[in-house]
Amino acid sequence: MDTTMYNPFVMPFAFGVVILFLNLIISFVTWLYNLSKTQRKQVGRHIISWRTLAAIWECLRECLLHRNIFKRNPVLGYMHCSLAFGWSLLIIVGKFEASTYSGSFFTNPWLAIFFRYFEDPSRIFPHKELFTFLMDFLLAVVLSGLLLAVIKRFYSRLMGLKKATRHTPSDRIALISLWCIFPLRLVAESLVAGYRNNGGFLTQSLGNLLAPFNLPIDPIWWAYSIALCLFFIFMPFTRYMHIFTEILLIFLRKWGVVEEDKKTGYTDVELAACSRCGICIDVCPLNTAAKINDTQSVYFIRDIRDNVISHRIINDCLLCNRCVEACPVGIKSTKIRQIYREKKSFENKQYYDYLNPAATGSTTSGNKSPKVLYFAGCMSHLTPGIIDSMKKIFKAAGEDFVFVDEDKNICCGRPLRQQGFLDQANTLMAKNVQLFNSYNAEILVTSCPICYNSFKTEYKDLNIKVMHHTQYINMLIEEGRLQVNHSDKTFAYHDPCEISREENRIFEEPRNILRAAGTLLPLTNEKADALCCGSSLGNTVLSTEQIEDIRNQAMDVLTKDNPDYIVTSCPLCKKTFKKGLRNGPEVKDIAEIIIMG
Repeated sequence: MDTTMYNPFVMPFAFGVVILFLNLIISFVTWLYNLSKTQRKQVGRHIISWRTLAAIWECLRECLLHRNIFKRNPVLGYMHCSLAFGWSLLIIVGKFEASTYSGSFFTNPWLAIFFRYFEDPSRIFPHKELFTFLMDFLLAVVLSGLLLAVIKRFYSRLMGLKKATRHTPSDRIALISLWCIFPLRLVAESLVAGYRNNGGFLTQSLGNLLAPFNLPIDPIWWAYSIALCLFFIFMPFTRYMHIFTEILLIFLRKWGVVEEDKKTGYTDVELAACSRCGICIDVCPLNTAAKINDTQSVYFIRDIRDNVISHRIINDCLLCNRCVEACPVGIKSTKIRQIYREKKSFENKQYYDYLNPAATGSTTSGNKSPKVLYFAGCMSHLTPGIIDSMKKIFKAAGEDFVFVDEDKNICCGRPLRQQGFLDQANTLMAKNVQLFNSYNAEILVTSCPICYNSFKTEYKDLNIKVMHHTQYINMLIEEGRLQVNHSDKTFAYHDPCEISREENRIFEEPRNILRAAGTLLPLTNEKADALCCGSSLGNTVLSTEQIEDIRNQAMDVLTKDNPDYIVTSCPLCKKTFKKGLRNGPEVKDIAEIIIMG
C-alpha cells in the first residue's frame, strides 16, 4: 500500500464495501441454490449462448439507462438514469483517472473514490484536464438527478406521480445516506480545489467561494466516507438492493427462467429487484377508484421481503395486471401473490367432490370428433345471451362443434388457482386436459377471458389450439364464413384484463369485428391500459361499495362519448357493467353484437 495515498477516513468506505459484497454473495448464492430443478436446467441450457449477450445488452438499457421508465415518464427516467448511469461513469472514469495518475491499473482500491484528496496538483499526467472536466460534469449530472429525487419525495406530482412510496426505517437511513453522498463529495472536492487549485468547472468554482472561510478538509471527507459506508451496509436490506438484483433478474429471464406455482429462489430475485418507484400505485384501480393505497404491488413486495405478511396485503388485489404492465422491471407481482395465497385444503370439501379422481363424471368424449370444442365457462352460464349467440354463430358458419361444458359441471380451475388452491387446481386441470384431448379437435373456443388465459398459459399438456371467441369470430369473418351487416351504431369496447395484458394482448380481433359491424369509438383507456371492471374473482377483500367505485371509473371512460352500445368480450365484465348502467347505452358481448346485426 502506498502510504502517501492513505488516510484513516477511507476505512468506513472500505468496511461498507466489504459488508455489501459479502451480503451480495450470500444472497445470490442462496437464490441460485433455491432455484427449482426446472429453472436450473434452463440456466444450464442457455448460459453459454447468445442469450447471455442479449442479457448484457438488456442490463445496459434497463439497469443503467432505464429505458422502460423513460418511455413511461421521461423526467422520472432521467432521474433514475442520471443516478445509475452517472454514478457508474463516475466510478469507471474515476478508475481510469486514478490508474493514469499512478501509472498502474492496480492502484489502491479507494484512490478513485477519494482521488482529489490524494492528487498532487503539481504532478502532470496524460489527459489531466479532460479527466478533471469529465469528473465534474458527471458529478453535476448525478446531482441533477439527486435534486429530482428530492423533489419526487416531497412533491411527487411535479414528477408525474400522484403518490410517492412510503419507506421503512431502513429505507430512510439508506435514502438519507444516498442523498448525502454526492453533496458531500462536491463540498469535499471543492474544499481541496480551493486550497490546491486542482478542480474543474464545478468544484473549482465552489472551492474559490469556500476558500476565504478556511474550512477544515478532513472532516468533510470523513462524512463522505461514512455516508458511503451507511448506504452500502443498509442497501441489501432496502429497496436499493434492486441496483444489483435487477442484473441477476435480467440474466435469469434471458436464460428462460420463469415464475412457477411454488416459491423458488427466482421468486426472491423478483422481490429484491423491485425499486419501489411507485409507478404501480398510480395505475392501480384500488388506488385511483377505491382510494386504497397501501396494498399495491410495491407494498406487497416490501412486506413480503420484510416478512410482514397479512391476509389483506396478499388478498386485496384485483389481479388485473395493470401493475405488471406498468412495472419498468416487469416483476410478475400478481403471480407472486398467488404463490403466497397457497392453501392446502378446503374448508367446505363437499363443494369440491368433483376433484376426486374417483368421482362420477365423464372423462372421455365418446365417438364424436368435432373440429371445434366450445367451452363457455362458469360466468358465461350466468350470462346465457353469450352462449345463445355463440350457438347461432357456429350454426351460421356451418361449424362442427361440441359444447363441452353445456351441463355446467366443468371449471377451468383458474378461480381455484387465484385463491391459492394450487394442488386442487392442478388436479382439475389434469382432468380437463384428458377430456379435451380425447376429442381430437382442432380448436378450443372459449367465451371467458379467464378460461382463455388459463387454457393458454397454464394448461401445459393441452394438444389443441386455444382461441378466445373474439379471435374465432374474427377468423370466421376473414375466411368469409360469417357475414356481418354494417350499421350506423357506435360502440365503446372494453378490453377485459385477462386477454389485454402480458402475453395475451388480444387487441385487433375485437376491433376488426366491431368496425365491420359499425363505428368503433376511441377511448382514453384501452387495450393494455384498459381499466378493470372491479368484479375480479381474484379479490375476496373488497366491499360492494369499493367494487362499484372501480366499476364506475371504468364506465366513465366507456360512456364519455355516448355510444349506442358498450361492448365487452367477458361475461363477468358484461354482468358488472349491466348492473351499474340502469340508464344509458346497452351492454352487450361482442358475440351478441354480431347476431344482433
